[in-house]
Amino acid sequence: MIREHFEFRQTIATILADEPGHIDAAKSGMLAARREVEDQIARDPFFAATLEPYSPQGAAKTPASMVSAAAEAGVGPMAAVAGAIAMAGVGAMIGVGASFGLIDNGGDIALVSDRPVTIGIYAGGSPLSGRIAFRVPPQDEILGVCTSSATVGPSLSFGIADAVTVFSPDVAVADAWATAICNQITAEDTSVLDRLDGSGVTAVLVIIGDTVIRWGDLPPVVRARVDERLITAGRQPF
Repeated sequence: MIREHFEFRQTIATILADEPGHIDAAKSGMLAARREVEDQIARDPFFAATLEPYSPQGAAKTPASMVSAAAEAGVGPMAAVAGAIAMAGVGAMIGVGASFGLIDNGGDIALVSDRPVTIGIYAGGSPLSGRIAFRVPPQDEILGVCTSSATVGPSLSFGIADAVTVFSPDVAVADAWATAICNQITAEDTSVLDRLDGSGVTAVLVIIGDTVIRWGDLPPVVRARVDERLITAGRQPF
């Protein structure tokens, strides 16, 4: 397996693949998606600024996926940008024949896999941080595993959760809902999860200190020792 770090402007990602050509496809797919987002922002700066759902006319494929995901979750389109770009990269990998590919775009993961994959959970100061992981079974289609945190990283959050991880076959949806849930959930008030019925989300795991909240059909959670050197981190992901 090949692991490659990739940076371009705000995008800071880790790409996993079996072949160099699949790495190249991932980069091309992400850069093409970035260009669509940049063009949208250049035409309409409000797209990047708003924290509320927004529906511009004539959006290209990647901005349109962000708009749709954000509307479902009740957040601004940029809440879905990292997931949407990761999804475009894995889609490009599949397009050149990859049966395994994973892109971690600043904690928002898109993957397709012909083998089980272990994804560690980093949750800042929580005593559970770095000690548990998801054991994700093989995936014939793209799966999104996106994490938002109010205590880790540069992304804007209005909440208190150490980690909110959301699973969805639509990576932009997983990203948008991770933000929305993290903004609102507390150990005492989990009512935001009631909005997930009928959504594109399949599962959620929330860590707040030593409290764990589960929703939906999560993959197995196993004991792990997460190597923090493998965490993709940096500037606000895009």
